[in-house]
Amino acid sequence: QVQVVESGGGLVQPGGSLRLSCAASGSIFSIYAMGWYRQAPGKQRELVATITSITNGGYTDYADSVKGRFTISRDNAKNTVNLQMNSLKPEDTAVYYCNVVSDYGTNYWGQGTQVTVSS
Repeated sequence: QVQVVESGGGLVQPGGSLRLSCAASGSIFSIYAMGWYRQAPGKQRELVATITSITNGGYTDYADSVKGRFTISRDNAKNTVNLQMNSLKPEDTAVYYCNVVSDYGTNYWGQGTQVTVSS
């Protein structure tokens, strides 16, 4: 089994910052990519940011809405991924999910962590 655990969500004022962390553990031999998705009430889950492993190029991808404000980083040795979120806006409010994709194409998801941006 594979466990994906997120941490770091919470309540923050507009313009503030939060850092999300995610750790993958268990029977996963090789990870192709890790990333973050979010789902706001009444909306579909959407990509926030992803990063491939160093062996797969270390490429990053961001949603247009977060470019320049969010930064994704990864520790390959520890199977962890972080999302630094700056200049947060109310529209960033959502449940954020960590996603792990194995080299075999299997997707694993965390349970989600709530991020609320409000004054």
